[in-house]
Amino acid sequence: MGADLVARSPVPESFTNRVYWAQRSVSSGNAMPLFLIRRSDQNLVGAITLDNIRRGPAQSGTLGYWTGEPFARQGYMSEAIRALVHHAFHQLDLSRIEAACLAENAASRAVLERSGFKYEGVAQSYLQIDGRWRNHVLYANLRPDRRGRTTAG
Repeated sequence: MGADLVARSPVPESFTNRVYWAQRSVSSGNAMPLFLIRRSDQNLVGAITLDNIRRGPAQSGTLGYWTGEPFARQGYMSEAIRALVHHAFHQLDLSRIEAACLAENAASRAVLERSGFKYEGVAQSYLQIDGRWRNHVLYANLRPDRRGRTTAG
């Protein structure tokens, strides 16, 4: 990823920091960070990360993403989420992908729901944003062949 890509990013310093974080995450094996680059003009559209990959009994990970404002609501993130979830289930052998977003973020909730994620509840004081602890709504996507009934139903 060259300087020309960094120069076109919405916030170059932030993008550079994300590149270094991505390199460390891949090396540790607990995350899969990906940058979304538009094929037609090589512009940075956003990023998606499968983070906090847990092995053993959990076989799960946490999905995070962002889209640059000029590229929002054009289907880029829907395509990326579907592709990453497919990869997580079929190549990484994960059983559960979790995601969280602010309750008022209707676009984020909609993209998760369109991508097969189901609402699971609210996490109180989930993340600190701009110095304030914020509640988030929780979603999960379960690998279809591993969905099972429990004694609770």
